[in-house]
Amino acid sequence: MSTGTTELAKRHFAMEAAGDALTGISEVLFGAAGAELGELLGVADRLAALASAARVAVAVEAVRRGEVAGAGVQEWVRGHAPSLRQGGAVAVARIALDVAAAGSGPDRPPAEDSPLGIVWDAVRDGRLEAGTGCAVLRESARVQPLLHDEALPTVATALVDLAQQHGTALMRGLRPRLISQYGHHGAFDDLQARLAPSARLSMPHVESGDLTEYQLWMTPEQAAALEAAIGPLSAPRPNEQTGQRDLRPAGQRRVEALTEVCTIASGVEAEARSGSPATLHVTMSLADLQAETGAGEVLGSVATGTLLGPDTLRRLTCDAALVAHVLGTQGEPLALARLLRLFTRGQRRHLQLRDRGCTYPGCTAPAAWTRAHHVCHWADGGPTDVLNAALLCQRHHTTVHRRRLWAEVRQQPDDRGRHVVWDLTDGSYDRVLAALPPPTPDEPVLSATDHFPDDPPDLHLDTWRHKVAHGSRATRAAGP
Repeated sequence: MSTGTTELAKRHFAMEAAGDALTGISEVLFGAAGAELGELLGVADRLAALASAARVAVAVEAVRRGEVAGAGVQEWVRGHAPSLRQGGAVAVARIALDVAAAGSGPDRPPAEDSPLGIVWDAVRDGRLEAGTGCAVLRESARVQPLLHDEALPTVATALVDLAQQHGTALMRGLRPRLISQYGHHGAFDDLQARLAPSARLSMPHVESGDLTEYQLWMTPEQAAALEAAIGPLSAPRPNEQTGQRDLRPAGQRRVEALTEVCTIASGVEAEARSGSPATLHVTMSLADLQAETGAGEVLGSVATGTLLGPDTLRRLTCDAALVAHVLGTQGEPLALARLLRLFTRGQRRHLQLRDRGCTYPGCTAPAAWTRAHHVCHWADGGPTDVLNAALLCQRHHTTVHRRRLWAEVRQQPDDRGRHVVWDLTDGSYDRVLAALPPPTPDEPVLSATDHFPDDPPDLHLDTWRHKVAHGSRATRAAGP
């Protein structure tokens, strides 16, 4: 018997013994100390890695000898290694075919400085699984045309090391850095330019009363710009003045930050055009409009059919152009309203100078990030006047409407320099409205038979201010 045959017989026997030692090991682990469990796991992991390497080596030898070839390699592997039927047979077959094709025997392995040679060394030593080795080869093939020839071994080695320590996800993320460092002149710029046509934002998938879904693919430049814009805005913002923690999940903070960026951008551009940040077409029934019930349905955009609740509509129409298509009791159109009760460009500038930023206690958002809020909503008879207005950022604008909060707006600042003082008691808005006297005969009151005029008049400001002052005193006297 030759020396090689004797050595193979010894290893075969040892492999069988290792298998016998591992069989049923779970039944005796109760006798292991805590530290010994870690040692056993390390030994089992080393055996598993070496066994994985041995499977590939056996498959390479079978292909080299011609025992199996081509498409039959995968089935041969699956037949003799049943555990790979769960996954992994394709990778073992791929490595075996590539390595066997690179040389005609054990003495002629793939060139050691080639990506295949570097990967084969790692797989044969048990440092890489066959599947991970295939991923490294695919990544090497992708970047090879963009690299200097002499850099390819360095790059392949770096990919093997990264994949060994962290898996394939981080390895793929290293591609731009490798190309920028080892690529031909201009290769990285060319890669970035080729990415642009693939970047896209899907049309919204809208379901009434549900979330709207978008899919977004961005170039690195676009992603960097987006993250630079929403990163600071999406950080947790606890309120140091009130002691409230920011309990919003990270995903919610990010989408609200994106909304805030879009709102700011559209507001600046739209103000230059027409003095209003957005135009919203909504159809709703007159009864729902008056009673704050039901929902309005969006018209005239890709979001057509989306239902918006009354609270949402009231928040949007604080400082947005609303075209309300109002329906009667039989669904008949009563009239088409013009843009309803918007703060003028001059009024918003006055508010920015007066309030300086978001007026919600503890908020530090600058004026450029805010919207003009009707303290008493125009639907409740509040005029579009600076003494009925307060600047609020997107987040706290939503909070004020959701919690239905009231603010006292002062012509002269208080001792803390505030023109706007918020009552943070939930429902303070409703308590003030309940305390207001009923409308006088000369005040416009919407009825079911009315049509919307082209330019609906505000209440007389002096009358309204008197009412609010009276109601505010009654509210303070009654207490929350």
